Amino acid sequence: MKYKFIIPSLLISAMAFSQTSVSGYVFEDLNKNQKKENREKGIEGVAVSNGAQVVITDKSGKYSLPISDGQTIFVIKPSGYMVALNQNNLPQYYYQYKPNGSPADFKYKGSTPTGALPKELNFALHKQNESKNFDILVFGDPQPYTEKQLDYFKRAIVNEVKSTKKNAVFGISLGDLVGDDLSLQKPYADVMKEIGLPWYNVMGNHDMNYDAKEDMLSDETFEANFGPANYSFNYGNVHFIVLDDILYPDPRDGKGYWGGFREDQMQFIENDLKLVDKNKLIVVSFHIPLDHMNEDNFRNADRQKLFDALTPFKNALLLSAHTHIQQQIFYGKAQGWNGSKDLHEYNVGTTCGDWWSGTSDEIGLPTSTMRDGTAKGYSFISFNDNQYKVKYKTAGKPEDHQIQLYVPKVIPYPSKTSAKILANFFMGSKKDKVQYRIDGGKWEEMEYIETIDPNFANSVFKWDATDKLFPGRRPSNPEQSKHIWSGGFGNKLSLGKHKVEVKAQDMYGNEFTASENFEVQDQIIIP
Repeated sequence: MKYKFIIPSLLISAMAFSQTSVSGYVFEDLNKNQKKENREKGIEGVAVSNGAQVVITDKSGKYSLPISDGQTIFVIKPSGYMVALNQNNLPQYYYQYKPNGSPADFKYKGSTPTGALPKELNFALHKQNESKNFDILVFGDPQPYTEKQLDYFKRAIVNEVKSTKKNAVFGISLGDLVGDDLSLQKPYADVMKEIGLPWYNVMGNHDMNYDAKEDMLSDETFEANFGPANYSFNYGNVHFIVLDDILYPDPRDGKGYWGGFREDQMQFIENDLKLVDKNKLIVVSFHIPLDHMNEDNFRNADRQKLFDALTPFKNALLLSAHTHIQQQIFYGKAQGWNGSKDLHEYNVGTTCGDWWSGTSDEIGLPTSTMRDGTAKGYSFISFNDNQYKVKYKTAGKPEDHQIQLYVPKVIPYPSKTSAKILANFFMGSKKDKVQYRIDGGKWEEMEYIETIDPNFANSVFKWDATDKLFPGRRPSNPEQSKHIWSGGFGNKLSLGKHKVEVKAQDMYGNEFTASENFEVQDQIIIP
């Protein structure tokens, strides 16, 4: 039998000397018992990987791969099929080969010893109907540090999503599933199962084993609870890649972490994408944004390698979180991207907002607005064949709550004032169009500016002005927002009450509106 191999460059490591091989079948699991039976046929043309190499099953559904201690073998789910889910709705598409288990001296447990490889390692798939038009849910950083914060997450996000998920077929959490206490990973998974959808997870820097002395071991607990930190799968006409983009310990000085990829990860990305139809949309999910402004945050060479691997594809989307703000980032030739159109990275707002900070609402949930004024929430991505549209959902607010206005309550008459009307359009970027009008007048362009959100600033500074501490935690200091627009009042407004309206059009052609009232009063003259 012949197997189609994509051969990466040789990995020189201690693990290479213990290398062996594994083989088996990818088969159609007709009775969904995850066991290959005589009447169940293998599936040809399915990709299987060891996290570096990728092979394709032959006509009988058979594959063969080299495997080393610590690697995971996984099937790359093809469109029109699904794998089994465990009790927490986590897809079961992998086999971890850790004959001796995870390091025993880690604070948080990893995998127990897996022992010898099975004689035959098979992967079960069953058919499912997959439309090329579908929705998914995307969560940025739940990041509970305590069981109390996990309860905030459940009540603020999960309970709402159970009714708002609508047509979503699965979800992705973009890392920092918990906040350093890895014993919360299983309780997090227990909470997430209530959404009732298959759920894929990305590893974040707060999901790592800090005991690890090399990056390969920093995800031991994550892998034990959620599976491999690097994998891919297909749905409809979209190919999804999930990556751990945190190098820990930082290879520059052995302290902290750095954004980037190991060599074996780059091999997986390149080998995986070589087998993907160039007509597909590629969605790459990771935790730390590909910061092109500062190599202190992300290794430039690794970002360029990822760009090069994606260049043959006309349609691609990057998803990240980590920053606890929301922003639309676009890469072009100046940033090393050589595709036919700008590459879009959506740096997703977080479900925990500003780390569960701020004053509480009427049901005891922290406001937790992000430092750029984005309200905490989650996102829907709607796919239409190989195209996509993103919509942000503010937790606890109607679907059309997409703009937060800052409008002074009163201005003086005559209305010549330095005060401004500010609109924070949560999903906006400098490419978008935002307009305003007063009292139903002519629509005028608002000016894009990068500044702090005054509503959020006021919510922070009241903590410093109080003579009695509020319960909870003071919010973080304001940070310049990438989605604020400004407009003036003019000097022709009459005394009395007035109304300002704002409308914004996002990059997908959707229009959103918001309005506020204000009053013009006689100015008090100081004698």
